[in-house]
Amino acid sequence: MRIKAATFDTGGTILDWHSGIRDAFAEVGKAHGVQRDWAVLTNQYRRLSMKGIVGQSQPAFNMDDVHRTALDEICDADGLSMFTAADRSRISSAWHRLSSWPDFAGPLKAIRARVPAISFTMLPMALVVDVSRLNGVSWDAVISCEAIGHYKPNPLAYQQAAKWLAMEPGEILMVACHNFDLNAARACGFKTAFIRRPQEWGSESPPDPTPHPDCDFVFDGFEELARKVESLTA
Repeated sequence: MRIKAATFDTGGTILDWHSGIRDAFAEVGKAHGVQRDWAVLTNQYRRLSMKGIVGQSQPAFNMDDVHRTALDEICDADGLSMFTAADRSRISSAWHRLSSWPDFAGPLKAIRARVPAISFTMLPMALVVDVSRLNGVSWDAVISCEAIGHYKPNPLAYQQAAKWLAMEPGEILMVACHNFDLNAARACGFKTAFIRRPQEWGSESPPDPTPHPDCDFVFDGFEELARKVESLTA
């Protein structure tokens, strides 16, 4: 097997969204003298946001919009009416200030020395630009479902990504910590690598932590992935 490019889910695979959003909730709550289980609330917020974007076709909104709308729903349902519009904007904009997982930046450089590395994501382009600059992450390209108009796991998203890269799907390795993404990519002909992110949801177990048996590769971290990419491109 040889590959010509690696595409990466970015939201949970590359970015530690749980810690960043939990801390933003806690900061605003502290300013109001309010206490909640911010970790639990953050995961509820994530589930609601994903429900609003996954599989969408030609929506009149992007994931930033979904994050803001879902936040209003979460605050209203949890008795957080004291959170002002400015407070809520601060929490929803925290998605643009997330940290990447600490084991990513170094291996990414090694991967890019071998093949193009592409962020292939449901996140908006502006968000990926912001977090990439913040974390010193350099991509060869960013392919956002926002630009495609069809959101994963819609097959049209994967087909368009391969078309834009001018590659056959089987020449591309899709990397993610989510089976729904990898299963859809594999159905479109991509090679797939499941990378475990056991802390993606904080102390709560990820909803789908066991890699599908049809994945081509399973890794515990990005160093392992970088070594495999080296062998696949030697």
